[in-house]
Amino acid sequence: MSASQFPPPASPSPASSSRSLASPSPSPSPASLSSSSSSSMRLWRPAAQRNLRNQWSKLSTFRQQWVAACSGGKSHATSLVNAYLSQTFVPAMKFGALSDMVGIKEKTLKKLSKQQGSCRIKLLSSYKEMVSVVVEMVNVSRSLRCYMKPSSGSIIQFSGSKEDSDDAGDCGGIPVFNFLNVSAFEKMAEELVEMFKREVMLKRLLVMELVSLSCEVPQPVKLSWSAELYHGEFDDLSKCSLYSMEVDEPILPRLREDNLGISSVSHTNQPTSEILQIYLTTWLAEINIDSHRVDEILAMAGEEIRLTF
Repeated sequence: MSASQFPPPASPSPASSSRSLASPSPSPSPASLSSSSSSSMRLWRPAAQRNLRNQWSKLSTFRQQWVAACSGGKSHATSLVNAYLSQTFVPAMKFGALSDMVGIKEKTLKKLSKQQGSCRIKLLSSYKEMVSVVVEMVNVSRSLRCYMKPSSGSIIQFSGSKEDSDDAGDCGGIPVFNFLNVSAFEKMAEELVEMFKREVMLKRLLVMELVSLSCEVPQPVKLSWSAELYHGEFDDLSKCSLYSMEVDEPILPRLREDNLGISSVSHTNQPTSEILQIYLTTWLAEINIDSHRVDEILAMAGEEIRLTF
């Protein structure tokens, strides 16, 4: 039989060819998936550990900055109150041998008023520092997770910002060091930062009262709770969720123990020296900050991440 008598080989039909091309590739084996997961975990954990150490070190530093700003504010507030009270006493004071000096009382009052104005500016500056510290604390408390950065290369990188909606930043909730996962660290940070958020709003109320002190006649219009104490204050408070967009003013102070707060802010006209002393004592007491609990939180976090604060 000649070669021409043999039928040509059958070519694959379009349907069968299509089925061949469209056939799915073999799915990765469980062993392959497990190996990939273990590799990601090994790479994620050191990056997450570095991030947690950095962020908790920042929290500890910001706490010290708060203490310094609060101490400076207390000093300025005390000087402001003393200057104000002295002005109220001068008119009735007897100057003895100095009485014959022309304009001695007027010059004394002018000097005290200038001193009070200087203390007012310094007190507002200290308050601004405290708000800035709280803003940084809030940022840290929101930066404890470690996310994988999308990459087409073979090198896996990590970031503090979320770029993949499926990445929770906690590697499935595994312990980062020994026992605690990212969520546990977040809860501790949130508890700590919440104390300072509450306290800074109480400080705001005290600052508003103290900077409104005046011996002028007639009395100038008092600051309202909805007034900005420094340029950009409301932006800073918004970053800490301390500004209400519904009522267009900062949230009112609340107490830590029972979560009760005042319903409105009213000024005390011409506060007595006793009331002013209560203001200064309240500033110093920091009733919203449980210092023992703050130390305890920092100690627990430090023990887990192997750092001493």
